[in-house]
Amino acid sequence: MKRRGDKELRRLFSVDGSSYISVFATCTESLVLLPLQVTDELAAEMEHALGVKAVKTLIAETSLVGCLAVGNANGFIFSPYTLDSEIQRIEDLTRAEGLKVKLSRVPYGDPMSAAGNVILANDTVALVHPELSEKAIDVVTETLGVKVYKGTIGGLKTVGMAAVATNRGVLAHKNATYEELEFLEEIFELPVEIGSVNLGVPLIGAALLANTKGYAAGFETTGVELGRIVDALGFL
Repeated sequence: MKRRGDKELRRLFSVDGSSYISVFATCTESLVLLPLQVTDELAAEMEHALGVKAVKTLIAETSLVGCLAVGNANGFIFSPYTLDSEIQRIEDLTRAEGLKVKLSRVPYGDPMSAAGNVILANDTVALVHPELSEKAIDVVTETLGVKVYKGTIGGLKTVGMAAVATNRGVLAHKNATYEELEFLEEIFELPVEIGSVNLGVPLIGAALLANTKGYAAGFETTGVELGRIVDALGFL
């Protein structure tokens, strides 16, 4: 379960037995949101790997936190079906850590309600599903404080699952086209690489959590894939 040569810091994880850890979790430069059922030990190991504080929660009464939420240093955006009590819990826990972040929902009625699946963001830029509504784009702009662009990665509109972006780099779906990669480099103004996770799965955003402090990958991710993560996201 440990990365080769990394005896103290765990990098490979599962959540509820699944190597698709980003379906259940999402992170920023200061927080990692995890489902309520994860153990305190796993939460602590995630904190260590990512250099952040872990907050346990449900989103829309489910454990699919990574699918239904996305955030950066400025705020978080949640599914429109997120309960008021869940928003309040996150607000209370972040305030207790001395963090001030905006918390918003995708507008009700927007067909692209799984925020984590349809929004790829770092602290300055967001790429979103081409069919995301203008109201939702306004929420992304105001909550995350970013410039917003529409696009695809590897032909996929669910860009949040097709790549991971930090403030140092972008790792994208291995089938992303030259034009898509060029566009990512242009809007993020960062190095962009292609790769995979979990033994060749191209959905980077489904099994990789990363910020500028560290990363956590699905337990099936190979050494070669970890090497690409390290290179692309600037951990050398």
